[in-house]
Amino acid sequence: MSFVRPKKHLGQHFLKDLNIAQKIADGLTGHGGYQTILEIGPGTGVLTKFLINKPFETWAIDVDRESIDYLEVHFKSLERKIIHGDFLKYDFLSVLESPLAVIGNFPYNISSQIFFRILDFRNNISEVVCMIQKEVAERLASPPGNKAYGILSVLLQAYYDIEYLFTVKPGVFNPPPKVDSGVIRLKRNSVRELGCDEVLFKRVVKAGFQMRRKTLRNALKAINLPTELADHPMLSLRAETLSVNQFIELTNLISACQKRA
Repeated sequence: MSFVRPKKHLGQHFLKDLNIAQKIADGLTGHGGYQTILEIGPGTGVLTKFLINKPFETWAIDVDRESIDYLEVHFKSLERKIIHGDFLKYDFLSVLESPLAVIGNFPYNISSQIFFRILDFRNNISEVVCMIQKEVAERLASPPGNKAYGILSVLLQAYYDIEYLFTVKPGVFNPPPKVDSGVIRLKRNSVRELGCDEVLFKRVVKAGFQMRRKTLRNALKAINLPTELADHPMLSLRAETLSVNQFIELTNLISACQKRA
């Protein structure tokens, strides 16, 4: 097989620029001491060819049978390390050693789902280097007080240090997307437990940003905010102004009031 047809329903935009592929591959630092990397959506292997020269064991996963067939022909060194499957569903820990790194040109249409999956396996995935829609990349790396700061910003920054590395223009893809792309790096931090009810933490964060133009006093009504917290100064703020630690503090306040009720 000598060609892979980009498929719109899979959100495929194949990178053509080798220099950019090299820069993405060089984004890996080995943080956390991993020996294994998993590439999501390798497509035609433009990034893969640089990964296999890294001092890590390289694996690849793709839902596209055509891409799998292409990689098996052109990357003999990856024999038995190419997975035909969906990263969102595949039990990758059954075949890969932990800790590991995840890398790839993530399909724009499922990038958020990929990050939620990474969060589920945050104690196994110590580093992520990925190219996604620039707007999303900026959001994930955004600090509090920025309009781009949102739900995934808080949830990911609770467990990862996030850096925006560089921007990629549409012309280096086949077919070109309608927007710019951004490359970011996530490094697992030292936090193993947030020090609060993590289920409630997620509810508070999501509720706060779902009505982000309102103060938290109004936005958190959806989670039955305890009346005794009604005058707390933090509730006069908007979700986008709170740091991860402040969300943890607020979660603990709500939890303590609920236990006393």
